[in-house]
Amino acid sequence: MNGGDLTAIFIAFAAYLIFMVVIGALYMKKTESVEDYILGGRGLSGWVAAFSAQASDMSGWLLMGLPGAIYAAGTGQIWIAVGLFFGTVFNWVCISSRLRRYTIKANNSLTLPAFFENRYRDKKKILLLISSIVIVVFFLVYTASALAAGGKLFTSVFGIDYHIALAIGAVVILAYTFMGGFMAVCVTDFVQGGLMLIGLLAVPIIAYVLVGGADGAKELITESGATGGAEAFLNPLINGDRPYTFVEIFSQLAWGLGYCGMPHILTRFMAVKNQKELRKSRVIAIIWVALSLGAACVIGVLGRAYLVPVLSDAESENVFIKMITKVFTEDFNLAFIGGIFLCGILAAIMSTADSQLLVTASSVSKDIYKDVLFPKADEKKVLAVSRYTVVAVAVLAFLIAWNPNSSIMGLVSNAWAGLGSAFGPIVVMSLFWKRTNLQGAVAGILSGGITVIIWDYIPLVNGQTLGTATGLYSLVVGFAVSILLIVLVSLATKAPSQEILDEFEAVRNWNGEE
Repeated sequence: MNGGDLTAIFIAFAAYLIFMVVIGALYMKKTESVEDYILGGRGLSGWVAAFSAQASDMSGWLLMGLPGAIYAAGTGQIWIAVGLFFGTVFNWVCISSRLRRYTIKANNSLTLPAFFENRYRDKKKILLLISSIVIVVFFLVYTASALAAGGKLFTSVFGIDYHIALAIGAVVILAYTFMGGFMAVCVTDFVQGGLMLIGLLAVPIIAYVLVGGADGAKELITESGATGGAEAFLNPLINGDRPYTFVEIFSQLAWGLGYCGMPHILTRFMAVKNQKELRKSRVIAIIWVALSLGAACVIGVLGRAYLVPVLSDAESENVFIKMITKVFTEDFNLAFIGGIFLCGILAAIMSTADSQLLVTASSVSKDIYKDVLFPKADEKKVLAVSRYTVVAVAVLAFLIAWNPNSSIMGLVSNAWAGLGSAFGPIVVMSLFWKRTNLQGAVAGILSGGITVIIWDYIPLVNGQTLGTATGLYSLVVGFAVSILLIVLVSLATKAPSQEILDEFEAVRNWNGEE
């Protein structure tokens, strides 16, 4: 790119980032209580809830990790997208409405750990503390993946040092999250979700025309050096020069299991203003995720045909960035449009990082500081702790993301598995099995999180982890172990009180609109 192109893209980035900070400043004036900061007073509209949930869900992984995996290894990587689509549908159709109702019924729970505490009448606050620790540990890794994606984006576009780029992204995200809290995050996510979708749909359509349609793309994919040529690259059952195994496909599909345990997504369900808006959100979100996942997969395929020379494996996660900069470089106006599309990638990154910072802050301030350590702390102190926690978590995530060679896909995979295994089973069982008790909930959360750590990080088989040795995604194992222990421990210990059972039935039979 020439200097004029870079100037146009820089102007687009600067305008976008300033706009995000302004939103944070505006909502800072409206944030007066802890409930406002953490859950926006349960006032989300259907459109904002849907776009915010999906934008915070997909992150830089959608526009960098997924297209990069398909670009490097072929369409066999689409099974992750398929699993995520069905996981999204299940989450919105089966989880969202009942979770919203139950969190209201269970003493107006503002966070997921608080819901567990209230659901099981955990007077000793064991569940609250364990859940909060799990959130802090795995969200540190998750937030680091978003910051790493932001660093790679700025480095790829502007050629600046990765660590400087990392700092720029972290400071902007920190600024509007620190100031505005939940509503600032959701409103910025709404804007960011729209930007993401426009970029995802527009760029592959333009690239498809430029490569000469389907026939031209196949020919160029073969010429790019893809193993096995276009036929193997475009076959979702082929991995390079061999067929995919059942374990590989199953592990990719299993990503969908994680949705039930993602606090930054579940809080959007809890914050919608009423059931009518929630039903609207459901339709919008499912359409959004179908279009965006499909487009991201197409970008990985067309990028292989469109980009010459071929990107190395280390650069493959930049495929969407490279496509945008190649398409929109003819004049200043086109470069500015390209800058807006690149802001869509930045939007994906920021929309996840801000949500994760906020959920972590709410766990520390509300669940640990207020509910466990200092029950008599006033609203102003808890709000201040929330904001200080946002700063602390951002700094720690910044340090985790310091290595420029860190894989976005790898960081997301580990955090997704940990959160999905720890929380997914107990969320499902809390909502749909009334025999679940406090002891079963504790066993489920601990066993799910610990299983993932053992599976992914401890070398038990000839110097390899169980994940590497078996090829089986840790989320599958952690989810299964957690479900099993929830059932066994619940049945082996005292049944829930009549009060808890009555509350469960009241939620199940709820006919109200609020």
